[in-house]
Amino acid sequence: MDNKTISRDGTPIAYEVVGHGPAVILVSGAMSTGASTVPVASLLANRFTVVAYDRRGRGASGDTAPYAVAREVEDLAALVEAVGGEASLWGMSSGGALVLEAAASGLPVRQVAVYEAPFADFRGGSGEERAAYTRQLNQVLAEGRPGDAVALFLALTGMPEEAIAGMRRSPGWPGMEAVAPSLAHDDAVLGDGLVPRERVAAIGVPVLAVAGGASEAWIKDATRVVAETAPRGTYRTLDGQTHRVDPEVLAPVLAEFFGG
Repeated sequence: MDNKTISRDGTPIAYEVVGHGPAVILVSGAMSTGASTVPVASLLANRFTVVAYDRRGRGASGDTAPYAVAREVEDLAALVEAVGGEASLWGMSSGGALVLEAAASGLPVRQVAVYEAPFADFRGGSGEERAAYTRQLNQVLAEGRPGDAVALFLALTGMPEEAIAGMRRSPGWPGMEAVAPSLAHDDAVLGDGLVPRERVAAIGVPVLAVAGGASEAWIKDATRVVAETAPRGTYRTLDGQTHRVDPEVLAPVLAEFFGG
């Protein structure tokens, strides 16, 4: 990330800009840095000025305690200001929850698109299970056990224990441990884990909520609720796609929406 802007609390936020046209800021999800959004950025760059950035606590960006979701909204506000004072937002997974909150907070955004924000309204289980995850996550992070934090998150996504054990031995594990503290940020962004209906209903700009056609039913249902709750919401599915969406499939849909 070649550029930096300073957020309201003094935290440096690293970002890259490609392309020309109306500004679009891409927001990554859990266990990722801005690099994960670069493939989408490159596909949008022929029509838009696209910003990929490291959320606070990741990559080349700083992190200032104590964390609050409002600080990440301020990070986005600083990025919007850096690219001219207005932008559209796209958020992947828990990054989608962040852009919904940012839009509801009154940031000067033209449009908002989200891909499978993992609200668990239709997933089953109980609120106590989510509360237990939050407690365990904060405990292992406080004890300096980032690997256990990653394992907790992977288990939450449904990965079997034997697969997690195999990943611990993989070359990519240290990189995952490096961003593990930011898992607490994503957990906070998702709040109680349910679609924040009052906040989404307060978003006055167009909202596009996208899910993979081959994704699990619960996340498609939650994505549909986001679209139905937003006053100017639209729901779309992408045939054959899962939570690991193909940028080549996603980018044309975003380009059509942001160009409208």
